[in-house]
Amino acid sequence: MTNTERAPKPAPPSPPAERAMGFAERAVAAAGAAVISAVLVNPLDVAKTRLQAQAAGVVYNPIWSDFRCYPWCNPGGLKLNGLGPSCSPECFQYRGTMDVFYKISRQEGIFRLWRGTGASLALAVPTVGIYLPSYDLLRNQIEEYSDRSNPKLRPYAPLIAGSIARSLACITCSPIELARTRMQAFKESSGGTKPPGIWKTLLGVLSSRQSINHPERSMYFDNTARGYHLLWTGMGAQLARDVPFSAICWTVLEPTRRHLLGLLVGEQSNAAVILGANFSAGFIAGVISSGATCPLDVAKTRRQIEKDPARVLNMNTRRILLEVWRNEGMEGLFRGAGPRMARAGPSVGIVVSSYEVVKYIIHTKQAEL
Repeated sequence: MTNTERAPKPAPPSPPAERAMGFAERAVAAAGAAVISAVLVNPLDVAKTRLQAQAAGVVYNPIWSDFRCYPWCNPGGLKLNGLGPSCSPECFQYRGTMDVFYKISRQEGIFRLWRGTGASLALAVPTVGIYLPSYDLLRNQIEEYSDRSNPKLRPYAPLIAGSIARSLACITCSPIELARTRMQAFKESSGGTKPPGIWKTLLGVLSSRQSINHPERSMYFDNTARGYHLLWTGMGAQLARDVPFSAICWTVLEPTRRHLLGLLVGEQSNAAVILGANFSAGFIAGVISSGATCPLDVAKTRRQIEKDPARVLNMNTRRILLEVWRNEGMEGLFRGAGPRMARAGPSVGIVVSSYEVVKYIIHTKQAEL
């Protein structure tokens, strides 16, 4: 291609060069973006999970037997083992996102807001490492096909590519998502005891299956297969949440990003322009898509925190949504929407902008060689 054939305002990076990047390079860029996002927004994820778990019936009571009410809390007037007044139930009821932050910080320590960060990182790195590169490659292939054969298909490329890529990532990483949700929803059972990590949490899920197994009714390998199946508990609800989320997100993000880049790119693009345009587009898309899919997130959380293995086997997304609607109405369906949207906006913005900036840097360095 000659210089006269190039557009006067080059888009960063140029499409042919960007499409020449391999899956491994894209995965490295995505993994770095995932680490940054997981650490920064984990407190909002904890707040969202606690609010949804509380609505589902999880009781956040004192976690050791000789607990005394904090001076800042209004006591219920009851004596606890002669040690002093016990807390009223309101001291352990969350009334909103900021209330979750305040009570967790005072009752459990501020670092508990980063509970499940290890699981979030273990989830985010492979999930985003699969998701974003897969989305990029699928979108490029669909756009190339539409340019050759079916131009009407091109506007739907982000929707189709986002849905397929998210499905692949969800199915692969569903057990880690299950562990993260449980780690964020529950407190440790006794004071001073280290809470279980990812592996112990997943082993606890498997052991719950063994409590309702009936060896005389089925062979060992059948029970084992059914037990491991529980590691994908809530995957249907997760797919029902994440696939529409991804479809909406990319459908909003791509035209917004193109519009912003068209406004911001001057004579020469740079990392700051790419960062600003992608973060803004990702923030807008994340808020819209997370708000629209909040009821599906409620269903996923309720299924994954359910501890009754017999009930787990009979739960599905439709039944959970109907149950929430009958018992709690619209408010129950959008429980935790505030922290979810507050988390999703910056999270999507950080991930997409970091990913595109790292891709831009890799492309620039390769061009200089």
